[in-house]
Amino acid sequence: MTSRQELAFLAGSGATPDELLMAIVSATMVLVVLWVTWIALGSFKAWQSGSLDFFDLVWDVLRASIVLLVLGFYLR
Repeated sequence: MTSRQELAFLAGSGATPDELLMAIVSATMVLVVLWVTWIALGSFKAWQSGSLDFFDLVWDVLRASIVLLVLGFYLR
């Protein structure tokens, strides 16, 4: 962005583009962490009740954690 565009953006939104980008990235990462927690707790409860094998529990949590790591790498 040129300096004139940045000034217009700041005047219109009240925040710099970097601040807005940080807010979007932060909200996205919070949602993904909550999603991984939801997957892990749901899989653990299913394993605890006997409807899920231990291997499936580990695979579900590992797969969700990989998604978290990849998104964290690209959004940083």
